[in-house]
Order: sequence, then C-alpha cells, then structure tokens
Amino acid sequence: MHSPALSFDAQLLLRAQGTGLGMKAAILDVDGVLTDGTLLVGAEGEWVKPFCVLDGHGLKLLRAGGIEPVVVTGRDSAAVRRRLADLGLARAVFGAGNKLAAAEQQLAELGVGWADTAVIGDDWPDLPLLERAGFAAAPPNAHAEVRAVVHYVTHARGGEGAAREFCDLLLLAAGRYAALLQAQRSSGATLDAR
Repeated sequence: MHSPALSFDAQLLLRAQGTGLGMKAAILDVDGVLTDGTLLVGAEGEWVKPFCVLDGHGLKLLRAGGIEPVVVTGRDSAAVRRRLADLGLARAVFGAGNKLAAAEQQLAELGVGWADTAVIGDDWPDLPLLERAGFAAAPPNAHAEVRAVVHYVTHARGGEGAAREFCDLLLLAAGRYAALLQAQRSSGATLDAR
C-alpha cells in the first residue's frame, strides 16, 4: 500500500476532525468556491459557469468517505443545478436569501450540529456559517473579512481546486483518505465525477 503524498499540518487535521472521527457534513458555497466567481451571461440571459473537475471528484469522494456535502448558494441557475445533478448531490439550497437559515434546516434534517460541520465560503453572506462551523475554510481569493475568520485558507483558488483541497483535508482528518486512494489504485474503478 502506497502512503498518500498529500499532507497537512497535524494541528489543522485535529481541528478538522470535529467532535469524533471526522466531520459529518460539509457546506459549500458555489460562486467563488466551486467556481472562480465569474458570472457569464448568454444572449438569452442564461448563466454559464466554469466548474473544476477536481472539485467534482472531491465532492464524490467526500460522500464516499461518509461526509455529507451540502451546497448553499445565494443564486439559482440551471448551470449549477445541472452540475450538482451530474455529481449526484441531493442536498442543495438554491437562491438562499438567508444562508444561515438554509444551512440550519439542512443540518437539522441530517441530525448534525455545527461542531461536526465544515464550511467553505468566500464572501460576507457566508460569514454566519463560517463563524459557527467546527471547521471553516476559504479560498485565497475570498474577501479579507472571510479569510480573517477561517481556520484554513486553501492554496488553490476558488473554481481551481479549492473545494477539492477542502474535501481532501476533511478526508485526511477523518482517516478515510488513504483507504479511498488505495481503493482507486487497486480497482481502477472511478466514481465518475466528471
């Protein structure tokens, strides 16, 4: 069995464990986290958003590792709905005017408290979630007020692998990363996250 090449600071991994052996839920924003924050509007008014396949695979791995991904976004668009459907992610709140209320409803349905929830966001609407989360992260292109309150700023930018880095960190903290990596190496089977 190969050892994972990826590593994080031990104190950071302890923080990302929650109250047990890993977080139970992970809440992610879309614009600025799963995308680079660019909003492209087509001639018919449709939104076009670029997504990173690394992030998609990370979200699939997160679910496979027993951490439930939840998307809470202030916007609603066919592009985001399509991407999340392609990934098989059922827990999402679109057009959330109050992200805190939306997140709390999702966590109540899951039976998960804030201490066992990780959050990654990039702007002021995400602050109430980040400040309550057991583990909070932001991409480096997040607003300064957001970077000031999180436990971790990813190396990868939003829409360029930040969500994957967040997912990998949570899986490493939970002790599930190596087994998922080994399963991939052994079987060659994919989670089809593209």
